[in-house]
Amino acid sequence: MEVEQILRMNEGEGENSYANNSPTQKEAILKAKPVLEQSLNELYCNGFPDCIRFADMGCSSGPNALLPTWEAIDSLDKICHRLNRKPPVLHSFLNDLPRSDFNTVFKSLPSFYERLRTEKGHEFGSCFVAASPGSFYTRLFPPNFLDLVYSSYALHWLSRMPKGQGNESDVHKAFLNQFESDFSTFLKFRSEELKPQGRMVLTLLYNDNFHATPGEPMLMVLKDMISEGLVEESKVKSFEDFPLYRASIDEVKQIVKREGSFDIQEVETFNVSWLVGFVDGVHNKGSDKYARGKYVTKHVRAVGESYLANLFDDATVDEIHRRFATKVTDVVLDKGRGAYASLLISLVKK
Repeated sequence: MEVEQILRMNEGEGENSYANNSPTQKEAILKAKPVLEQSLNELYCNGFPDCIRFADMGCSSGPNALLPTWEAIDSLDKICHRLNRKPPVLHSFLNDLPRSDFNTVFKSLPSFYERLRTEKGHEFGSCFVAASPGSFYTRLFPPNFLDLVYSSYALHWLSRMPKGQGNESDVHKAFLNQFESDFSTFLKFRSEELKPQGRMVLTLLYNDNFHATPGEPMLMVLKDMISEGLVEESKVKSFEDFPLYRASIDEVKQIVKREGSFDIQEVETFNVSWLVGFVDGVHNKGSDKYARGKYVTKHVRAVGESYLANLFDDATVDEIHRRFATKVTDVVLDKGRGAYASLLISLVKK
């Protein structure tokens, strides 16, 4: 089954929306800024272009959708100020699946442009923002069109459910094969769309053999509910095929080398705590042992609720998340495993 049919971030600006529950994604974008600035510096100093075309692939919705564009503006402003040159025009393309909540993103554009005028004044060149809906596992732009491709916390999502059956090794191989196929396709299409010496800055989850994923405690909850007769085992099996793969660093490097279109410029790792933004006294106004778990649950729900809703009714989805808050506290947070192990890789088109 195609993932884009059943998986999307929660829309709008409500309590469970992605727009209001994505602090970890914001933190990852901020941590990647030095590498983005370095890539833009090398790109700009190689010919001083009048216009830079920038594509954010997997932008999602909410305030984070425009954050990489802002970081690109801020970086170019610093670079050009240092070189005493007029900043180039930035043409930013926001890409995500067609069912993504682009309406919420574009409602925020007037305030984005107002901030640009207020903070940068007339010193920065024009910035134009456009949408480019579609799967980034397909061609999205004309050949030799883009200068820089950016993606944060998107490439670990697979294009389809892997067809893995049998023992754990067989299932892992099926997921790895699907990731290799998807990531190789992504690299191939981006190499066609990028100009010579074009750059990519990519952040994705990776497997560091210690930190958990939210799927780990979620699966424990579902298995508990099977034993209590509250959910069907066949539906939980569908959840076990959740279309996300955390590759190892070596797996990512080897795929880039085999595909052959890019040179690896830089590889970094960092961790993003699931409790980014959690404040005692604000999110825990009493002595609630599970306040941290409830905080994490809201963020997990904003990302994965659509997938669960495809399997279970609303009441069951609510009960799953209620139990998840307890389970994630006991088996992940209390053991210091609640962080996203993140891989940041910078590439240059050959």
